[in-house]
Amino acid sequence: MVGMAEAWNEAPLRIGVVAMQGAFREHARAIRTLGAEAVEVRRPEQMEGLDGLILPGGESTAIGQLIQEFGLDPALRRFAEEGRPVYGTCAGMILLAKDVAGSQQYRLGLMDMRAQRNAFGRQRESFETGLAVPALGEEPFPAVFIRAPYIESVQSPCEALAVYGDKIVMAREGRFLATAFHPELTDDLRVHRYFLDMVRQAKEERDLAKGRAGVL
Repeated sequence: MVGMAEAWNEAPLRIGVVAMQGAFREHARAIRTLGAEAVEVRRPEQMEGLDGLILPGGESTAIGQLIQEFGLDPALRRFAEEGRPVYGTCAGMILLAKDVAGSQQYRLGLMDMRAQRNAFGRQRESFETGLAVPALGEEPFPAVFIRAPYIESVQSPCEALAVYGDKIVMAREGRFLATAFHPELTDDLRVHRYFLDMVRQAKEERDLAKGRAGVL
């Protein structure tokens, strides 16, 4: 872990956080705490040079409208097509889903999963629970659910990483990651660290591919 921290300090990863709604500042703080650079993204040109991107919570239909109004949609899709990792929390998770139950709302549709909106009740029914996430280690993660969605189903290559009861609340598909809960509202940095590991691996693979292309 020390070696990884040193590597970040030498050449910090640049992580964009779509800054239109939700706890984007909290995501940025977590990213900076882990030694990476956080960039607030509102315009397409602010995505230049980013290694990874976070879609925070909020209201998914409103965020989708703002993404289109600010002209971010083409840049987001190009970013994903280039193999750069994207992580969505809560509303961001809905935007990543290919299918949203009972809704034709805007979405990026990058993950083979079906999401259900506001599945855990209203704002006053928000809660925190110790969630088993094997990918993060044995210690339960303090998952904060706020008007949270969940994932009804996943299809390969998308895979469930955590469930609450019978509901999938964390999933990964290659370079895309989604959680129904808000890790940015806790002091536990394991989810963000997991995402940064994904970003670092993807960056190394891109750099290696560029090197091979240069040799050819």
